[in-house]
Amino acid sequence: MPFDLIHQDKKSNARLGKLTTPHGEIDTPCFMPVGTQGTVKTLSPLELEESGAQIMLSNAYHLFLRPGIEVIKKAGGLHNFISWDKPILTDSGGYQIFSLALLRKVSDDGVEFQSHVDGLKAFFTPEDVIEVQKALGADIIMPLDECVHYPCSKDHAEIAMKRTINWARRSKAHMADYDKQMLFGIVQGSTYEDLRKSCTQELAAVDFDGFAIGGVSVGEPRNLIYNIASLAANLLPKAKPRYLMGVGLPQDIIEAVGCGVDMFDCVVPTRYGRNGSAFTSVGKLTIRNSPYIEDFKPLDEKCSCYACQNFSRAYLRHLFNTDEILGLRLVSLHNIHFYLELMRNARDAVAQDRFTEFKKEFLKDYNSNSK
Repeated sequence: MPFDLIHQDKKSNARLGKLTTPHGEIDTPCFMPVGTQGTVKTLSPLELEESGAQIMLSNAYHLFLRPGIEVIKKAGGLHNFISWDKPILTDSGGYQIFSLALLRKVSDDGVEFQSHVDGLKAFFTPEDVIEVQKALGADIIMPLDECVHYPCSKDHAEIAMKRTINWARRSKAHMADYDKQMLFGIVQGSTYEDLRKSCTQELAAVDFDGFAIGGVSVGEPRNLIYNIASLAANLLPKAKPRYLMGVGLPQDIIEAVGCGVDMFDCVVPTRYGRNGSAFTSVGKLTIRNSPYIEDFKPLDEKCSCYACQNFSRAYLRHLFNTDEILGLRLVSLHNIHFYLELMRNARDAVAQDRFTEFKKEFLKDYNSNSK
């Protein structure tokens, strides 16, 4: 089995595991930095590795549009193309098709869309999406799914859910000969508990290598995200990894770890970093603000990242207010390091059966001091 469930916390559903891929092992719970177009914005692969990243995420839709799959195949696959020798998970791009494509037409056969880059039309079947990700050489691939926005009528959500299940089965059948790549099923159903239960049960009956909880963090209230994560995690097979797609903020991730989720990704660390927001052990701070003009402390006194070990808040504020690129690079680097360190601390807490206490301590300090 590629996933080894090592330990479950005695007071919560938090889990400690190890996921084995052809390009290395991943300790879970884990955070996957997002390199949508083959790069985590502003950061080099070396910086990611030094921060402790064990896996990164890329997006098949974006790479299909630019530079094109043939270019990446000629480079020897995505790992060679981007000089990253650790595991890669590729998202199918289903969410991007439904949110970015200029025009789209969805049927049970697949989805026709018009590129948001150059307006060219394309048609993806579930099998096409598998072929694209096979060519990329990702260690973990996601099938084509239909993601609906919030709020969404139950009828619409049910149609999208049933289509997602059908596409997942077709993707699994098409994966029969690709034993070096793992395929995850994606649970959909919007905020409707009965749809989520039905989707989870149907997908769990198929022998996927892992399962993702999709269609969250699309505008719904935070309590609904937690409810969906907890509901699906409790129904999914214990022996398979669980991935909550697109979540999120540090407090959201910690809550979901307590629900039994193993894998996370989000653009938040680098997106916020490029805008001058830093995540710290005592909350989020906006480094552009005037209180930091003469603040010569590091972003986070508990942090061992390069930015915190060498530069002050005052200097970082200066970089942002003079539009120097180094500023957004350093805060992005810090944020990625913070997320990865948060997951390391969460894993340690689970191993010691003290995740509930860790969560309480973290949320108390983080939520009370965010600025």
